[in-house]
Amino acid sequence: MVQRYERLKEIQRLDPERDFLKIYRLTVTYEFPWDITRALELALYRTYAVPSIGRLLDETAELTGRSQKRYDDTALLLDTVVEHGFDTEEGRTAVRRINQMHRSYDISNDDMRYVLCTFVVTPKRWLDEFGWRRLSDHELRAFAAYYRTLGARMGIKGLPQSYEDFERTLDTYEHEHFGWDDGARRVSDATLALMTSWYPAPLAPVVRGASLALLDDSLLRAFRYERPGPVARGLTRGALRLRARAVRLMPPRRKPHYARQNPEIKGYPDGYEVAALGTFPTPGVRGCPVPGHRRASEAPVE
Repeated sequence: MVQRYERLKEIQRLDPERDFLKIYRLTVTYEFPWDITRALELALYRTYAVPSIGRLLDETAELTGRSQKRYDDTALLLDTVVEHGFDTEEGRTAVRRINQMHRSYDISNDDMRYVLCTFVVTPKRWLDEFGWRRLSDHELRAFAAYYRTLGARMGIKGLPQSYEDFERTLDTYEHEHFGWDDGARRVSDATLALMTSWYPAPLAPVVRGASLALLDDSLLRAFRYERPGPVARGLTRGALRLRARAVRLMPPRRKPHYARQNPEIKGYPDGYEVAALGTFPTPGVRGCPVPGHRRASEAPVE
């Protein structure tokens, strides 16, 4: 039987630069599948507080009009790369779909780089506070290498190299760009409504309150939400820390758990094709209000 810290020992025997995909896969599908899902949800949610991002998401109506589909497709496309790798047919198709969607909009390189940073930094910070253990240095280096690779294949320029670079880039960008936007607030409200829809109706106020209790003050200010009281914050965070202690005492996972297996994925009960995931926007119509202006020399790698 695998012991609780045995996989961490396996991870530490690997090279985080050469074996980053294996390390990342072990970490997110065996060690922390539930926590990484929550952390990546929070990572994407943070991006709405950058007005240029939140406003564009509101204009596309994908997160306000088809919240569940947008959630499902994002999770499944990212999950495909985790499960199959970058150099498989499935992985290349997933990255190609991501690139095709982003190319339909006039998104700045800085915004794209910031979103990538949230995928690296938010899981680490979540696990520092709510994980059954913290990420090791090997894992942090592997996370950085994994997302450098993804970023390169998305054509993002000026990629951070180390975890510390990702963190510094994220903190600086949020300090300079977080702010109020009407559209971003609509996207935020729609996302909170989606999360409450996953639970029985009587629990909706509790889920919304707990979600707000997990937001830091910079996010609350950007969206102009009232700051949750100390009791709500204490109960929410205490419950998550109690869960972490319980998980630490449980036998480790024996099979990988991928995002496609999450109960929050609702839209594909009969399966899905990676090439059909996401949107296929047409410039100039609802869903693609801003034609992309990316030059051929800036095209992402597929």
